[in-house]
Amino acid sequence: MLTLVSFVVTLGVLIAVHEYGHYRVAVACGIKVLKFSIGFGKPIYTWRLKNKSTEFSIGMLPLGGYVKMLDEREAPVDPAERHLAFNTQPLKYRAAVVAAGPAANLLLAVLLYAVVNWSGVQEPRAVLASPVAGSIADVAGLQGREVVQQAAFDDEEPEPVRSFEDLRWRLTQGALESRDVTLVVGRSESAPGREVRLPLSAMESPDADAQMFRKIGLLGPWTAPVMGDVMPASPAERAGLRAGDVVQRIGDMAVVDGQQLRELIRSSAGQGASTAQTVAPKRWQISRDGQVLEVDVTPEVRVEGGARVARIGAYVGARPEFVEIRYDFFDGLWQGAVKTWQVSVLTLKMMGKMVIGEASLKNLSGPLTIADYAGKSATIGWTAYLVFLALVSVSLGVLNLLPLPVLDGGHLMYYLWEFVTGRGVSDAWMDRLQRGGVAVLLGMMCVALFNDVSRYLG
Repeated sequence: MLTLVSFVVTLGVLIAVHEYGHYRVAVACGIKVLKFSIGFGKPIYTWRLKNKSTEFSIGMLPLGGYVKMLDEREAPVDPAERHLAFNTQPLKYRAAVVAAGPAANLLLAVLLYAVVNWSGVQEPRAVLASPVAGSIADVAGLQGREVVQQAAFDDEEPEPVRSFEDLRWRLTQGALESRDVTLVVGRSESAPGREVRLPLSAMESPDADAQMFRKIGLLGPWTAPVMGDVMPASPAERAGLRAGDVVQRIGDMAVVDGQQLRELIRSSAGQGASTAQTVAPKRWQISRDGQVLEVDVTPEVRVEGGARVARIGAYVGARPEFVEIRYDFFDGLWQGAVKTWQVSVLTLKMMGKMVIGEASLKNLSGPLTIADYAGKSATIGWTAYLVFLALVSVSLGVLNLLPLPVLDGGHLMYYLWEFVTGRGVSDAWMDRLQRGGVAVLLGMMCVALFNDVSRYLG
């Protein structure tokens, strides 16, 4: 239920803001707005504001919205109101009305990020866990438990890293934009640091998923190798493990943090086509209440994403150390604008790479994925939900600015042609471009929906 409610609220807010952008600028330009609708189909609620001619409504299908303006191209217009029609307005007014929808979504993202910055958010401290064996971070010489003090792309000045989420965002940018990242790491925030260069440009067509971070090798912040809750009838319970046990060794391997412990458990399934549901038991050395004990643990094997993965049925790793990230009013607003700009640029670059084949179409997500993340972020807390809402708002704003004829960006493309040539696009060409735009948009929607279904079935 929470997922459904969060999804509907997400769509409702983003659509309302987008359409209100069109509406507000149209009214400011002196254009008569006939109808403002959130959703399509049969209206479930309709109202009018006092002394206003606009009809407001909420449709049954909350998958979009529209602002209907007085326009001679759609219906006959009373000569006395011709000056209020959209099509009779100067080019700059028409362009402003069309651009206002995506702009409203981008401004909403700035505000949402700013609200999170002002209120403060608890994020994991930027302390590295043991890198995945053979990963970029492992080969670069990172060992784990280092504090990341600064980070920089090759062509930029180093900037402070405030949290692990801050680091994760920089790594995401580097991987998806094929830019190397240099980290300054030390044993504490104030200790002398050393530079470690991560050649992320060498990654081949990375997808924005968990496997991308596995290739980089930095899956999460450092945590103590402590056992958490143990599930009933699980391999961990059968072995006698309890919450609070500190794992010191597995076989001959010393365990230094929770990430390494998870990797050792995961990789114990081995490779190949074996159908065995368990693997050979491993001798674990643990510390419990000051005593050192040894137990034999036999993980169960599952197939996840086509790979054999071992599980023990327990939460592994202690809670990471958190820091509060908070900004004052002006810094928070500025950082909100910067984050919106960075996400917008990254989104455009990823779309461009998908068009030319340098990035997988698997990066496209549809309504099922949005609904899933809406529910998950709402479960975590309101700040996580606001960040999610800001991300989707940026995506919606950028998507609508693409030069596809059925989108706002397509109409702006028409107006650019009119500005350059002094005449509008002919009706014949308009019809052809609209048909092509619909075909492209439907294709994108089909790919996104296919990706959604594949994620859930996989």
